[in-house]
Amino acid sequence: MIKVYGVHGSPFVRKVFIALDFKGVPYEIVRQMPFSGDQDYLKINPLGKVPTLVDGDLTLADSKVICRYLERAYPEPALYPADVADNAMADWYEELSGNQVTELATGIFFQRFMRPFAFKEEPDEELVSRIIEERLPPMQDYLEGQVPAEGFRFGAFGMADVAIASPFINASYAGYEVDDSRWPSLAGLITRVKAQPHVAAVLEKEARAMGLSR
Repeated sequence: MIKVYGVHGSPFVRKVFIALDFKGVPYEIVRQMPFSGDQDYLKINPLGKVPTLVDGDLTLADSKVICRYLERAYPEPALYPADVADNAMADWYEELSGNQVTELATGIFFQRFMRPFAFKEEPDEELVSRIIEERLPPMQDYLEGQVPAEGFRFGAFGMADVAIASPFINASYAGYEVDDSRWPSLAGLITRVKAQPHVAAVLEKEARAMGLSR
């Protein structure tokens, strides 16, 4: 059986859980915190990040690499568009969201959620304000022009939609919601992604694991 090393709450681990559930592939979760210094874990992922997927003799790290592998190994139902140009754009959204957008959105999450609850520290609200008021809006402006007012980016629900929404799910745990008067298409897409059955099921497990009430 496939093993996924990681924890609920990571936007990257979330993508892999959703992909596996969507494709109906059974898997075992091996609880692993990122950057823990666990020497046994570093032997299979020298970066110390999560997730890592182990499928028999194959070990893969990085959520984008893992999800692409799952798409090839279990092609139906598809999570990526068949059209070559659309497929490339799906990779772009995953790259953008997995780096710049996630860095900003999880910055809010870290300051307002992780620091108070995990580290018993006060959040840096000045930093949060800079993210919300200055750094995140250009990314949201761009995404607003990319996503549809209804439905999903490439027609059918796919990994591009998950990648775009996932960082904002973390930000919502810290009290930040995308302003639907300023970015209505982006806010609507996030709502539709969260309502998808396989996403909603993962978020339910996530809420229980993180001690959240939903």
